[in-house]
Amino acid sequence: MKPLLCCLGLAALLGLCLACPSTCSCSTKKNGRLLAECAYKDLQEVPKGLSSNVTILTLSANRIGWLGQASFAEVPEVQSLWLGYNQIGVVEPGAFTLLVHLKNLDLSHNKIADFPWQDLRNLSGLQILKMNNNRLAGLPWDAFHSLKDLRSLWLNDNELTTLAEGTFDNLPSLSQLQIFNNPFNCSCKVFWLKKWTEKTSVSITKGGSTLCVAPSRLKGRAVMDIPDHFCIAPSVQLTYLSNLDNTVMYDGLTLTLHCSVAGSPLPEIRWKIQTSSRRVEINGPNVARDGNVKQSQERFLVFKNGTMAIPNFRKEDEGIYTCLAVNDVGMRDVSVNVALAGSENPAEDLLQDDPQASHLGGRSCYKGDEMDPTGAGEKLVIVYHMPRESKSRSGGVVPQVHLWILLMALGIVLCC
Repeated sequence: MKPLLCCLGLAALLGLCLACPSTCSCSTKKNGRLLAECAYKDLQEVPKGLSSNVTILTLSANRIGWLGQASFAEVPEVQSLWLGYNQIGVVEPGAFTLLVHLKNLDLSHNKIADFPWQDLRNLSGLQILKMNNNRLAGLPWDAFHSLKDLRSLWLNDNELTTLAEGTFDNLPSLSQLQIFNNPFNCSCKVFWLKKWTEKTSVSITKGGSTLCVAPSRLKGRAVMDIPDHFCIAPSVQLTYLSNLDNTVMYDGLTLTLHCSVAGSPLPEIRWKIQTSSRRVEINGPNVARDGNVKQSQERFLVFKNGTMAIPNFRKEDEGIYTCLAVNDVGMRDVSVNVALAGSENPAEDLLQDDPQASHLGGRSCYKGDEMDPTGAGEKLVIVYHMPRESKSRSGGVVPQVHLWILLMALGIVLCC
């Protein structure tokens, strides 16, 4: 009786190991891996009834259009998954999360436009990833950062117009990269890719197949041949001035900071202000050509020419004022730490107490490519001497007078 039970148990075990859908052909390889061959079967979904021991699953050349969370729940041990030449357009988040043993994943020649990149975080053993000939228009900069064993990455023949800097960082095993036949917009946002290819040991298809389609001046030119002079990192200079000297003061001090930038493309100017009570970020000018302030709630007036002015500068406005120059190549910033002190005595008395402080008037901080990008900025101490006689203005007139005085002091040409 015991031999019979043993035979029945062995038969049941073998039946479980070799479970195979009728549309597939299953076999055991010489290396002990279990292959489920389901290609060219006109399948519209991943078949059910696969053995949990399957390590190679071939589903190529079917009509599968959708991958759900549970599509591969039956094959958690799979190491090679071939899904090329299907009609996959939808991949639900979590579809690949459980496949922690996966080494080879082929999703080429499908219709994938949106992919759950977070699924790749669990696939640390992945070595080959083929996503070529899909409809990918973009991907996160850290999409592949968990794939330390990735050797071959295929992204060619998609709809990628740009790639974020750092996309191929943290891939120590990468040896082959395919990115040709994508409609790259060769703005300076992809200039990093040229620099990266010049120093990497990764094999990349170069030449005529990796071409720019925009801008028009670079159309048809290889991405790796973008001229250096088209893309220059920003440099920034910050000059601080005041209308304190030789100026009739009505109600207070107007602090003026001027930010000069250079680079290609011409950098945008942004401001960051940090005081003891708040943080303010201003991305672009807020004073219109007619002199009206677009953001009336802000005390900080930013002009198109890169000048910032703070009328009636007071104690609560003390803090760090940072000018940022930003373009597609990078960012530079320079800061000044502004403090205010009221005194009836000469400024030298305060500067003796703080020998690191600077006098007002025409000084500047500069930050360019050759400078340390982490510079802490200078300390500027503004000494405001209260006028003996305070001239008054009616409530409705003061704001216009202040703005007029400000424009005269800055010499702003609003039409520039």
